[in-house]
Amino acid sequence: MAGICPTCGLPEELCMCEQIAREQQSIVVYTDNRRYGKVMTVVEGFDSSDIDIDSLAKKLKMKCASGGTVKGNKIELQGDHKRKVKETLEEMGFSVTVR
Repeated sequence: MAGICPTCGLPEELCMCEQIAREQQSIVVYTDNRRYGKVMTVVEGFDSSDIDIDSLAKKLKMKCASGGTVKGNKIELQGDHKRKVKETLEEMGFSVTVR
C-alpha cells in the first residue's frame, strides 16, 4: 500500500512536488571564462530541496558529453553548452533564461 505525500497530499505514485518545484524555479544559464581561456557553462537558480541537483547534473553532463561538477546550488559544465542545456531543462519542465 502506497503512502501519502506530506507536502502535496497526493498518493506517492501521483506526487507532484518535484514538478511543481521545477515550474517555480527561475533557472539562469550563462558562460564564464576560466583560467587559460577555458569556457565554463554555469546553471544556477536552484533554490528548492525538492530537486536532486546531483542527478540533474549527471543528466546534463551526459546530454552535453562533457565533464562538470556541482558547487553549492550551481552546476558547472566544461565548454559552451548554453543552447543544449536550455533545451534539455525546458524539456524537463524548468523555466530557463540565457544570459
